[in-house]
Amino acid sequence: MLYLSDVRDWLKSFGNAEHYYIGKLDNKKDKSIGVYQNNARAPTKAIGQESTYEVKQISVLVHWNKNAKETEQTAFELYEKIRAVSSCDLGSTHVYFITLNHAEPIDVGTDDTGVYERVIEFNLYYEREV
Repeated sequence: MLYLSDVRDWLKSFGNAEHYYIGKLDNKKDKSIGVYQNNARAPTKAIGQESTYEVKQISVLVHWNKNAKETEQTAFELYEKIRAVSSCDLGSTHVYFITLNHAEPIDVGTDDTGVYERVIEFNLYYEREV
């Protein structure tokens, strides 16, 4: 099984942020990355008992600072690091491959305090436990 905490811990290895969260960003500290389940659309996957993989849909919020350029650069750096991964292990689960859902991080503007945010959405195709 692949958990959001596994994805969070994996993203920590890229070393972009000062704070990492799953679920809710506590107090929305600057230079934070939040990891969420993305259920926007169902990806294509094999049907039936013979399927060897599952798909975990991920949405990453890059909540950075009040500088739009720095936020954009940080989000692109993380995006490129994710894109460079061909396969990996997250905890004890093997990820066969990753597909990014958009051509670049999505600009979602600022939060209530003026901190710029970007979103990166991707799917993890991982080995199913039998």
